[in-house]
Amino acid sequence: MKPLAKNTQQIPRSGIRVVMEMAWKDPDAIHLEVGQPDFPTPPHIVSAACEAAQAGFTRYTPAAGIPSLKKAIVTSLRAVHGIQVDETRVTVAPGAIAGLVSAIVALVDPGEEVLVPDPGWPNYTSISLLNGVTPKRYPLRGKNQFLPDIKELESCVTRKTKAIIVNTPSNPTGVVYPRKVMEELVSFARKHDLYIVADEVYDRITFNLSHTSFQNVDSEGRSVSVFSLSKTYSMTGWRIGYVVGSAEIIQMMTKILESTLSCSSSVSQKAAEAALVGSQDSVGEMVAAYRHRRDRVLALLKQRRLYGYTPEGAFYILIDISSTGMKSYDFVKRLLQEKKVAAAPGETFGPLSGDYVRICFAPAEEELMTGTERICDFIQERSTCTNGDAG
Repeated sequence: MKPLAKNTQQIPRSGIRVVMEMAWKDPDAIHLEVGQPDFPTPPHIVSAACEAAQAGFTRYTPAAGIPSLKKAIVTSLRAVHGIQVDETRVTVAPGAIAGLVSAIVALVDPGEEVLVPDPGWPNYTSISLLNGVTPKRYPLRGKNQFLPDIKELESCVTRKTKAIIVNTPSNPTGVVYPRKVMEELVSFARKHDLYIVADEVYDRITFNLSHTSFQNVDSEGRSVSVFSLSKTYSMTGWRIGYVVGSAEIIQMMTKILESTLSCSSSVSQKAAEAALVGSQDSVGEMVAAYRHRRDRVLALLKQRRLYGYTPEGAFYILIDISSTGMKSYDFVKRLLQEKKVAAAPGETFGPLSGDYVRICFAPAEEELMTGTERICDFIQERSTCTNGDAG
């Protein structure tokens, strides 16, 4: 038979999923590898979905989303971020990743390039390759607090560069970009006539710094911002997100979503509407819990002399394992075998994070602290072994 499509063969597996699959085979494994909140979806959201299903709201909906949900999104964007848009500038997607895919398809032609962060969520690379787009990594260096350096960005641009993907608050670093950095990125995009695809799915999960959306600093309509309810409302399995951009781009993206996914789940849209218009108390409670867990992890890392930096958003942190002399994939495999803890290998986020592993501090506190203790033990045990072997 003829070979399968070349684009699909180029797509690398996500190291997060590889580790997750290995860990699920061990019932005693502690899962710190996946960004999965341990909170249940708030009851009023579940009730709204049940009521919608029982009332027969189970048919196709408009590709861009039901009008009442789009209205709720517009109201929420104004209340939370001060973003002033109307419904023509919003489209609903079955999960933020569908929004990211449709944005890349709408903005970048096959053979062109998109700048992707390193370290960055591995799906950015996969999405680009799937669509025949060349992903070109730009560095986010630990010595620069994992923030982009405009001078280094300049060296990444070629005549084929069409867009840049930016993620804040960041997965995997947890870094929140200050407004000044966002403005610099908009100026950079304007200078090189690039589109900005902004992954803002952790917009509500911040600690000491607040999130600035590209929709607050881009006056030209060259940015699209992808949002999700998955993390904010602990709705990962509901698969619902939305995208904000210019009316022209949103119209094109809606056409792509219509052609590939038809529409988002009707029941999930009703759940999303309830999430946005209902009480936001659960959001504050979850963020407070993540902050408490982050602080406990940081205190432990400082105690064990493994502290590197403080994440100000999302619920991830990179832990430096360079003292072990191990590659991150080898490290996480041995960690799972010997300590029964699953962590994400830094290499899956890009070459610059090969000396790190990522842990998520969204899981239950007891598991989180036990797992982090074991990671610290493993690093220090392997560091001792490495130093001993060398001496």
